[in-house]
Amino acid sequence: MAEAADFLAVAEQAADLAGQVIRPLFRSALLVEAKGDASPVTEADKAAERAIRGLLADRLPEHGVIGEEYGEINPDADWVWVLDPIDGTRAFVTGRPLFGTLVGLLHKGEPVLGIIDQPVTGERWIGLAGRPTQFRSGLGGTARCRPCASLAEAELSCTSPDMFEPDTAPRFAAVKAAARRTTWGGDCYAYGLLALGLVDVVVDATMKPWDWAALVPVVEGAGGRCTDWSGQTLRLDGDGTVLAVGDPALLPSVAKMLGG
Repeated sequence: MAEAADFLAVAEQAADLAGQVIRPLFRSALLVEAKGDASPVTEADKAAERAIRGLLADRLPEHGVIGEEYGEINPDADWVWVLDPIDGTRAFVTGRPLFGTLVGLLHKGEPVLGIIDQPVTGERWIGLAGRPTQFRSGLGGTARCRPCASLAEAELSCTSPDMFEPDTAPRFAAVKAAARRTTWGGDCYAYGLLALGLVDVVVDATMKPWDWAALVPVVEGAGGRCTDWSGQTLRLDGDGTVLAVGDPALLPSVAKMLGG
């Protein structure tokens, strides 16, 4: 029977293809001239996803695909790829390398393989269920979450305060007030930093499956946990909340604060 590791080479090739599309547009004249318009980003997103889908159709036609740009193909298959070519559009538009390509693989709904790839800095996190997370970079660093059993000592990260609704904002505010410090922005890159032991907690909301599917194996392979706000397993039909902690000892207390 096939295992997630059998598909790792395809996942890495998918990330490579996306990077070839994305890098030429980063801080390009076309992007600068757009003055905030999303059209070059949209084209980069779409072209990268088309490249990945073409690879998967050729190599693994029996697999399903869920992507941000082009929807679902065979989503009820045992093996389903979940793609987000540019996670962190605002960072990409403004020339900050705090975005990434996300390539995730689900087996019967469970995230079993995930890649966070930063195509500009050359950083790549590879998570594979049951194995330690790998980190490749010329910048240094080891994929291992750090101990941090107290929220009062924790570095908290969140993509944006704008993602919270009236019912979720107070719950996040309680966690923010209890944490040592809060950093905004980062999208998937923040989860990579958590896997490097530089961030302790990431709290996000309104997340789609393509936003989190690749993150779970990366975070958990580095020793952390990645769940919904109640501390439960993330599901395709979940509520869009995501909580990642580097030290599993933090999970019960933070989940209790966020669970409402």
